[in-house]
Amino acid sequence: MAWPIILANVTVPLLGAVDTAVVGHLPEPYYIGAVAIGAMLFNYIYHLFNCLRMGTTGPTAQARGAGEHAEVRAMIARALLLAGVIGGGIVVLQLPIVSFAFWVINASAEVERYAREYFLIRVWSMPAVLGTYAIFGWFYGLRNVKTPLVIQVFVNCLNIVLAVLFVFAFKWGVPGVAAASLIAEVAGLLLGLYGVWRTLRELPRENGSGKVSRLLDPVQLKRMVAINSDIVLRTICVVSVLGFFMAKSAELGDVQLAANQVLHHFLIFTSFALDGVAHAAETILGESVGRRDRTAFLHDRRIVFLWSGIVGVINIAIYAVAGHAIIALMTSIPEVRLAAASYLWWPTLMPLASVWAYAYDGVYLAATRTRIMRNTMIASFMIFLMLLYTLLPVFGNVGLWIAVMGFLTGRGLLLHLFFHRVLRTI
Repeated sequence: MAWPIILANVTVPLLGAVDTAVVGHLPEPYYIGAVAIGAMLFNYIYHLFNCLRMGTTGPTAQARGAGEHAEVRAMIARALLLAGVIGGGIVVLQLPIVSFAFWVINASAEVERYAREYFLIRVWSMPAVLGTYAIFGWFYGLRNVKTPLVIQVFVNCLNIVLAVLFVFAFKWGVPGVAAASLIAEVAGLLLGLYGVWRTLRELPRENGSGKVSRLLDPVQLKRMVAINSDIVLRTICVVSVLGFFMAKSAELGDVQLAANQVLHHFLIFTSFALDGVAHAAETILGESVGRRDRTAFLHDRRIVFLWSGIVGVINIAIYAVAGHAIIALMTSIPEVRLAAASYLWWPTLMPLASVWAYAYDGVYLAATRTRIMRNTMIASFMIFLMLLYTLLPVFGNVGLWIAVMGFLTGRGLLLHLFFHRVLRTI
């Protein structure tokens, strides 16, 4: 299951890398910085509400494992409803959101100008993106990894083609990158809804499976809200680390911001690759939870950690061998290339810390033990802040990277220490 998900996931940071590369060949570093800050704002929101995927896969897999097909049908309807409400709310609040963001982030005037343009165009795709998250989570819960792969590859290939066309042919600059994302993300939702329709036709029907009363079942809604609330709070910490990383990078100057944006894509590639294994874990282990089969749960957990380790080693090898070439592909600005090369070994070694955190994420989500995930994430975020404000004034950008390493290490260690509580519930 994991490899198609990894392929689908890797197209997401590939798209971000292409966006960076497109503007990285424009004449000034503040174009890269603008896309970095604009994309960071969306990553913050997208990660924040990735609960719509993370909170859908485990319950769907558990319902499938228990043979409750009516609940499987109801899950996608509830998730899409929640996605529409949240996405619409963000569109309505776009001006206060972007104003607050640039009150917090101390970027140059040029970076702020172009990042604001980027945000106010791309924000209209928010309901489509969140709806696609819900669809992916549902498909993963059904062990259908082909459909999300097709959708993701389609969206990102369309986005890449449009970004190159709008920036280099039409000369739209940063707004062209945002417009490309908007069009591609809406197209992806439409393709995803078509896939849902076809899948629903093939699922066994049960009495009451299409009733509104089942879709709005208060017990199931309460469970969905509780799971998603825990995941949102957990994810606030994750995206806040990214937000602090980019905001502090901006304070170090446009060149350092651009360099850290380039290197940040190395971390994103690693995280999305490891998430592929974690997503598969959510489905397979979730079915074991639905059957209350502890032996199968422990067996599959060992396989999850084995493959997570293999993916982590592959990432380290790729960055060690081709890291400088990747930097050169992403920007032609000499000072940005030099600054990025100086810190390349940090993202190269980061999988040593991150592999444990991502593997355990899949295990905990399969068991829907999201409260422990939330609490350990908050503790890890406190570790990050302590390291950040202690080391950044002394070591500069090195202190920033040490703080990120400490955050990932803390996540994996704390989730391991509390795993026995998960096992008691199965």
